[in-house]
Amino acid sequence: MIGKIGWKAVFGLVVMLIALVAGIAAVSAQEPQVGVYVNSSEIVVFWDPSEGFSNEVIVMNEVYETLVRYDSVTGEFTPVLATSYESSADGLTWTFNLRKGVKFHTGGEMDAEAVKFSIDRTIAGEKGAFYIWDPVESIEAKDKYTVVFHLSYPAAVDIAASAAYCAHIFDPDFSDRDWFYEGHDSGTGPYTIESNEGNTLVILKKFDDYWGGWEGKHFDKVVFQWVPEEGTRRLMVESGEADFTNRLAPSELEALRGVPGIEIVSVPSFQSMLALFNNAKSTDHPIANPLVRKALSYALPYDDVVNSVMEGYARQSRGVVPFGLWGYSDQVKQYTFSPETAKVLLEQAGYPDGGFKVVLTYVAGDENERRTAELWKAELAKLGVELEIRGLPWEAQVDLGSAEDPNERQDILLFYWWPDYSDPHSFLSAMFETQPISFNFSYYSNPVFDALINAAKEQALFNRKAATQLYVEAQNLLMADAAGVAIFDMSSARAKQTSLKGYVDNAAYPHVVFWYDCYREE
Repeated sequence: MIGKIGWKAVFGLVVMLIALVAGIAAVSAQEPQVGVYVNSSEIVVFWDPSEGFSNEVIVMNEVYETLVRYDSVTGEFTPVLATSYESSADGLTWTFNLRKGVKFHTGGEMDAEAVKFSIDRTIAGEKGAFYIWDPVESIEAKDKYTVVFHLSYPAAVDIAASAAYCAHIFDPDFSDRDWFYEGHDSGTGPYTIESNEGNTLVILKKFDDYWGGWEGKHFDKVVFQWVPEEGTRRLMVESGEADFTNRLAPSELEALRGVPGIEIVSVPSFQSMLALFNNAKSTDHPIANPLVRKALSYALPYDDVVNSVMEGYARQSRGVVPFGLWGYSDQVKQYTFSPETAKVLLEQAGYPDGGFKVVLTYVAGDENERRTAELWKAELAKLGVELEIRGLPWEAQVDLGSAEDPNERQDILLFYWWPDYSDPHSFLSAMFETQPISFNFSYYSNPVFDALINAAKEQALFNRKAATQLYVEAQNLLMADAAGVAIFDMSSARAKQTSLKGYVDNAAYPHVVFWYDCYREE
């Protein structure tokens, strides 16, 4: 239910929005269109487009653009900053022809040198989803409007060039990291950052010189607000103060179903909930024992989570690669709920009566995560294992998971993963490969696993069947080592105003509303 804090949050945002709209109207004869997106977690974690890897996907894909955009339903690519492209027969050379006359928000012109600079900087920075460019050996600005990618092995550069993170093009003359983190941008997108209040509120305004033009119906401004309380987000959509929210618990969605003026949009996604076990704890900690990790995996009541928590908006995962994305396979081991098996494994591990505690963190305010953890806690208690559940802001979870001493980190991190780009490598490399990737919160390291997924990515362009089999082997190794457990693959269920038109959910860009394509129809 909504408590005092929730009501204050609603009131504060309402006042802010009224002032915002009134201020705009004062300088415009035509009433501007302001879209409002209330998000379940922090709005922006990484402000630098070369470091993107988290919630900022919903803002950065309005402000920055990629060479092409991927349609997760048709599998086709739409021209954006590139008007066309082609690859050589051997898959080692990819040529992109750029759109002419595109301006950065900072005034400069987007050209081949800017594309080369942007991607070279991202690769060199080795942060965020930079690994999507692994095949690239060099980038050539062939002429002002032609960019050529030279690869070390055959790969689908168009997939990387359409990624939701770390594929964005920006102005080389305005690319200072500190400047980005002050809340500035130098993209080419239809919107530019007007203001922000840290990671809690971001306001975008339209970029007048956007290459796509502003004929027709579009939003003039977009407000992104972090509203962690589920009931408050629901109330804001129900009352018309918000146009869209990214996530609500099924119970909250059902409360909105049938309400005049509200629409629930439910579509398949590439998003999963996973529990990553801390594989780096000292050997005297129970979680360091793979038998214990397997026991925890067998103690999770998957059907209850899918049916009572998600209420049909999910299906139990089979491995780390989600259903619907290539690389998914029913050949991957799937843990089942078996308290008997869990008890036997605990006995084999030397804990016949449990007698230990493990700490799980989740994003505070996410009811799906909290209720999943509570169900797990109840089952573990029957085995004598105490599951301590801590709800934290996402950044606090990341900080805890990044502690220098592995023993200070959480034992289990419960969170969602969605793709950086529409490829199984996004799920397997970023979370489990031995490398300094910021989201390997399992701290898993296995050279055989590394070799399997890297062999797979080199097969993917010309032999997807062989690549899939290698990814299957890699996932089965993860399951055998119990590095973590994939819990469910979820459907995206959004609550939005019926008057918000033009919205199309694209699983390749999770939680993104491409606001330029949208408009309000009263």
